Amino acid sequence: MPLHGQESSEHMVTVGDVELCVSTFGDRHQPPVLLPSTARLFWEDQFCDRLADAGRFVLRYDIRDTGRSTAYPPGDPGYTLRDLVADLVGLMDAFELPRAHLVGFSVAGWICQLAALDHPDRVSALTLINTRPTAPGPADPDLPEHSDRIMAFFTERPHPDWSDRAAVIDYGVEQARVRAGTHGFDEQRARRQATHMVDRTTDMASSVLNLAYVESGDRWRERLDEIAVPTLVAHGTDDPFFPYGNGQALAREIPGADLLPLTGVGHELPDTAGDRLLAAMLLLHPESVVEDGAGRG
Repeated sequence: MPLHGQESSEHMVTVGDVELCVSTFGDRHQPPVLLPSTARLFWEDQFCDRLADAGRFVLRYDIRDTGRSTAYPPGDPGYTLRDLVADLVGLMDAFELPRAHLVGFSVAGWICQLAALDHPDRVSALTLINTRPTAPGPADPDLPEHSDRIMAFFTERPHPDWSDRAAVIDYGVEQARVRAGTHGFDEQRARRQATHMVDRTTDMASSVLNLAYVESGDRWRERLDEIAVPTLVAHGTDDPFFPYGNGQALAREIPGADLLPLTGVGHELPDTAGDRLLAAMLLLHPESVVEDGAGRG
């Protein structure tokens, strides 16, 4: 059932045959913003509160295999990338949201791009952060590939014992360190975030590993010119995972997209980038649920 209050704690919502962990912030009659959370970024309460205070209804949720949502065996996800898109649309249906502003960081950016392409009537605006226009696997020849330091971390550093909480937290901190840009690395913040992620995730091995095994289906880069909603592309200039040229390509190939360089930022979203990102997101023209005649309760 859709919620009508100002803010909710985490709760489970059934979408098809999966359970998605969801939190909402703000008045649900305001323009909605969907924030999918992944193993690489859990949207913090403070950011969601600021969006809600700015007049948005914020819906944050864990995609499959992350947080408290339905998890699958490590290395054997029972879903495709398009299934994750169907989850997003199904969640909008559950909350009676005709359209929403979709905000995707990293791999969640793939979900948001495909939602805008395959369900254009359900998307009012798009914010893509530190993502790229191609799915897992080798980058297109004209796009920069993962940096050597990122590849060394993932290929040379052994995975932790996933049953050892302290070891998994340490692994998360070191991964955050290698993803950081030249603006600096805040180890205390990284440890706090890693601890929070570990303590609220059903299966850390699945959360970290399974998206690499997900079937992505057909390419979509060649369709980016079909996206017709206001689009913001924000990208860290020091991103070692999806280097900055990926964001430049998205901004070029999506008609009318604005590019927001996050100077000195890596594959992360530090507090220092939050103000600029939030201001740019709020410049996109939202649609009120009330104006659409939906969400009256």
